[in-house]
Amino acid sequence: MAKGYAQGQQRRMVQMPVNPLAIKTKKYALDKNKFITLNMSQMVKNQWYWGFVPLGLIAVNAVLNITGIYHNYWIYVLTLIGAIGYVAFWAIQFTGVTQLDQYKQLFEKYRYEIDSRQILMKITDEQGGVIKWDMIKTARKEKEAYVLDLGQYQFIYLPFSIFSNDNDKKLMDKILRDKGFIS
Repeated sequence: MAKGYAQGQQRRMVQMPVNPLAIKTKKYALDKNKFITLNMSQMVKNQWYWGFVPLGLIAVNAVLNITGIYHNYWIYVLTLIGAIGYVAFWAIQFTGVTQLDQYKQLFEKYRYEIDSRQILMKITDEQGGVIKWDMIKTARKEKEAYVLDLGQYQFIYLPFSIFSNDNDKKLMDKILRDKGFIS
């Protein structure tokens, strides 16, 4: 077994010829707190409707208490504990990912080369990976970054600060518009 594979390092890249018009970014490592924050916000966006369960339980119990049919104050406490426990469970899951060795590569410094064919994520000129645009599910432009979603709770976060100039940001906007991700 090769030394690089035994230590869990990236393989050598097989890439298409470099496009001279490709966007070349500065090196950037995703902050662990930013990873947790983005995943928690995605979890809330995907599962917001589950918030109606504790609200429904509280409403039913309030009606039962007001009408005098059944007096129970514990349901308020248990519903609140359950809701907080559910959110805490997901926060612990996302925090745990940041601590595991097998996910260490998510937080390494990468230099990106982006063109209309692919996204090259490079640790060095020999190590890194290729992401084709068809692997990107959705993309959005936020206040301070581009977020490219690869799947549930998997994304590429590209803050504006890693782009060399405004022309690179405009080209990134054009690529995302041409791919149909933003309007």
